[in-house]
Amino acid sequence: MLAVTASATDSIDRKAIAGMLMKLFDHWKLSTEEQLDALGFSVTNRAALARYRRGEPISGSRDTLERAGHLLAIHKNLRLLFPLDRDLAYAWIKTRNRAFDNRSPIEVIREFGFAGLLMVLAYLDRARGQ
Repeated sequence: MLAVTASATDSIDRKAIAGMLMKLFDHWKLSTEEQLDALGFSVTNRAALARYRRGEPISGSRDTLERAGHLLAIHKNLRLLFPLDRDLAYAWIKTRNRAFDNRSPIEVIREFGFAGLLMVLAYLDRARGQ
């Protein structure tokens, strides 16, 4: 998870974060709308994703950086929970789960926004015994 303070945003490699997120979204096979929702962007803001895919740095806003940190932490937890099965680790985000009232984690994130990200991350932290 990225800890973000006003002075810390200068030292964060926002270009690298954008690249990692775009690769992660590809692995997760998220639609454009799902990607935008996960980042807290309007579904009409497709240009932001296009910029990130071209290698431009992710927004330096606190909300965007925190969301990025949570998404990357979700990925890290999944890789630790399923070290021998990358396909399962990547498919998990779109797989229905009883813990989320039979919704997929990405549906929870889309429905509840930032709180949904925290719900999914907390679930994975508990699964790992954190």
